[in-house]
Amino acid sequence: MDATFTAELFEWRGPAPFYWLALPEDVCDYVRAEAQEATYGWGAIPVRVRVGTTSWETSLLPRDGGYVLPMKLHVRSQEGIGAGDSVLVAMSVAPRGGRAANGTGPTV
Repeated sequence: MDATFTAELFEWRGPAPFYWLALPEDVCDYVRAEAQEATYGWGAIPVRVRVGTTSWETSLLPRDGGYVLPMKLHVRSQEGIGAGDSVLVAMSVAPRGGRAANGTGPTV
């Protein structure tokens, strides 16, 4: 993994899945440096993520000049994470072609 950070899980009534982690500024800098090689448009950045023992692929979305990471219900349930919890995340930006269109590319 190229970046690790801790962030507080929050609910945002924006696009589903409604629960998100805001990336710290230093991690946003890493994402911005990698974004040109990875983005597939609309500002979304594909990433590989690990929280606890759970790994998955998803996309970061831009928000308020930074990025947010969606937290799937499956991950929250499996890891016992709820709103307001601090979450330790390991993450890598996934270059274009590095993940399948359906998000079932290589695991972390």
